[in-house]
Amino acid sequence: MKTALVALGGNALLKPGDSGTYENQMRNARESAKHLASMVELGYDVVFTHGNGPQVGSILLQNEIAAKQGIPPMPMDVCVAESQGLIGYMIQQALTNELHRRGMYRAVTSLIVQVVVDRKDPAFQNPTKPIGSFYSEDEARALMNEKGWVMKEDKARGGWRRVVPSPKPVGVVEKEAIKRLIFGKSPGEIIIVGGGGGIPVIETEDGYKGVDAVIDKDRASALIARLIGEKFFIILTAVDNVFVNFGKEDQKALGKVSLDEIKAYYEEGQFPAGSMGPKIEAAIDFLENGGEKVIITSPENLESAIKDGTGTHIIR
Repeated sequence: MKTALVALGGNALLKPGDSGTYENQMRNARESAKHLASMVELGYDVVFTHGNGPQVGSILLQNEIAAKQGIPPMPMDVCVAESQGLIGYMIQQALTNELHRRGMYRAVTSLIVQVVVDRKDPAFQNPTKPIGSFYSEDEARALMNEKGWVMKEDKARGGWRRVVPSPKPVGVVEKEAIKRLIFGKSPGEIIIVGGGGGIPVIETEDGYKGVDAVIDKDRASALIARLIGEKFFIILTAVDNVFVNFGKEDQKALGKVSLDEIKAYYEEGQFPAGSMGPKIEAAIDFLENGGEKVIITSPENLESAIKDGTGTHIIR
């Protein structure tokens, strides 16, 4: 039985310049499904994770608009759950249909997944993750007074935005269910989990409780892979390979590299926090905690990366 956890990049549903209409997202989901189905066709049972940045931003904006009409807004953890449902539905339907077209009558299932964070995580004292729409300074200060939000100015993009904590994921409530679905029988299930980094929850005396936070998708994906005992982790992004000296005359695409090599490049500052950095951090964390192999590549290159060794392969 061959298994893998595959983290889908944001362009699985929305590409640069796309508006967030259902039609655009579903079209992109169908295109992504062609590449994902090829992996299933190669004999893999797969756990898929995905981002939710544009979608949860739209949900939050819809909440803000509806609140002006007297409709009670939902807290952020509920909005993340909503985004898991809508994105899971689109990927689930697109992949099911693509598999059926290829004569593979496999079930694809989405799970609503809660990811545990530590209530004492220092991120809660220093919110940094921007979400939602832009506001003028006057609007931002009014919201800070009215709702207690933390707002910061984004000078580059000309406005103020709400910022929320981005704590480190430490647990997954549904890990045993995920493990049973992927490893419980052969063939296992094809499942979609942990959307948007998972619904952020803390443990309390009364059980789990949702919090206003955003969990990094790649960190959460690496944690899920570790907790279910998966050894193969694939991160899909906008490029075929990881590069060192990216954008310079001497830039170099990385093919097969060791964990020690990628750590050395990371410590040199080769991978900025705003682009490849979180993916490399997730890869290192996965490999240092029992994982065996990470591939970083684009959806279009996925089949070739698995069959022919293209893309960037990081080996423990």
